[in-house]
Amino acid sequence: MDDAKRQHKIRLSGIDAPEKNQAFGQRSKESLSDLVFAKTVDVETDKVDRYGRRVGKIWVNGIDANLEQIKRGMAWHYKQYAREQSKEDQREYAEAEDEAREAKRGLWKDVEPVAPWEFRRRQ
Repeated sequence: MDDAKRQHKIRLSGIDAPEKNQAFGQRSKESLSDLVFAKTVDVETDKVDRYGRRVGKIWVNGIDANLEQIKRGMAWHYKQYAREQSKEDQREYAEAEDEAREAKRGLWKDVEPVAPWEFRRRQ
């Protein structure tokens, strides 16, 4: 909610998280909630998606929550939209995904994790 107590839907830029009914979907949601729920956050946004949601990067206590979700193994770096990221974010997000994958954190514990965009396509 903002200062006027209005709630905003934000699509996290640079990442794609598992769907609710997909493996790790609930854990991903809980992880993000642990990061931001009832906390003051800053949102860097300059885009609206086709569903009317703002698309942006969430900052909480100096932490990029989008990047943190990748580090925790709770989201993929959404490379299809990487061109919309800064070069630094592209590099950091890609490296974080590689590190989470190698460490088998979160969704990378699965033998064959299914990317959310593939999961949605199959539905």
